[in-house]
Amino acid sequence: MERILHALFAKHGPSDVSNRHYRKKRPEGEGRRTRSSAPLYCPFRISHSVILPKEFLLPEHNNNCRPCVDYLRISITDRCNQRCFYCMPHGDVPLFQHSEILTYEEILTVVTAAVKTGFRKFRLTGGEPLVRKNICELIRGIVAINGVEEVVLTTNGALLEKMAPALADAGLRRLNVSLDTLNPLKFRKITKSDNFYRVLRGIETARRVGLNPLKINMVVIGGVNDDEVEDFGRWAIKEALTVRFIEYMPIGCRHCWDAAKLVAVDAIRRRLERVATLQPLERRASDGPARRYRLGATEGEVGLIGAVSEHFCRFCNRLRLTPEGKLRPCLLSDEEIDVKIPLRAGCDERTLIDLIQTAVGAKAGHRAPDLRGEQRVRRSMSRIGG
Repeated sequence: MERILHALFAKHGPSDVSNRHYRKKRPEGEGRRTRSSAPLYCPFRISHSVILPKEFLLPEHNNNCRPCVDYLRISITDRCNQRCFYCMPHGDVPLFQHSEILTYEEILTVVTAAVKTGFRKFRLTGGEPLVRKNICELIRGIVAINGVEEVVLTTNGALLEKMAPALADAGLRRLNVSLDTLNPLKFRKITKSDNFYRVLRGIETARRVGLNPLKINMVVIGGVNDDEVEDFGRWAIKEALTVRFIEYMPIGCRHCWDAAKLVAVDAIRRRLERVATLQPLERRASDGPARRYRLGATEGEVGLIGAVSEHFCRFCNRLRLTPEGKLRPCLLSDEEIDVKIPLRAGCDERTLIDLIQTAVGAKAGHRAPDLRGEQRVRRSMSRIGG
């Protein structure tokens, strides 16, 4: 490792590799000092804000650099009021006991440390996050933390009609709704529930109380709902929505995924082009893996996420925190870093910051596997966080 670091910094002069700091005075125009509370992503662990050479500037300054890892997805429960087959395995599903999952106080402690590590955006997920009691209090707590710039949420929408006003009042500013079909019969087949019209009313309520821009997440599955891609495109145009089309991923039990049902984003793109001309939108640092397009001259927008056919590691700007307190550097890897055990042992904030930085550093070594083969992530999506 020391040999690699010496090679990285050879042209910038000597560095103290043993303590992993780089404090060389920068020449004019060669680098930029980070905010004191927000160290940039670096391919090795750092303990403080540092002056980085231009190779490690943010994407808007250096297009060859990985994005700043500043986005934490927090799964607050593995429970759900639906049973989508690609998220929860068939049969009896093992659920975490309440004592096993992080308390709201523990989540707020992690968020506070994450902000001091450079994180700015936080998303609450599940399971279904709205089934956990007092979620609005958690949202208020996160919003109140100095340095948090955005709190968002992903939901299946079944409880949104009732809860959207309270969510907006708590400080939530926007959300994503997972909806894989516009056919109520097909909806029941996919989700094992009769919540279709409740979800549509929830979407309307959320938009009315100002949770915009609202995004729809559609997992495209061959032979199940791939015939509706164009319908979702037309819906985006009609309602000025943003729809994210997501490839079907091999996550969870062995019998939950069939490679024959994978619909690649190239095929999705061709189907959308039958609806309107796809006008590429400029990539933003916050976009993550989505490739965004405007649908013709309308307000409708689509995003394509090709986790299987178009690996997006170099655009990934996030970590995930599972319900029971494991940091995952990569969705498609089973590597995890436990923060719950140190938290409950009374660790100080510096230890927690070090664990988060270790997880960020671990992203540098991840390259997405060939998911079209037999390799699968062992956890189900409901136990990782959507």
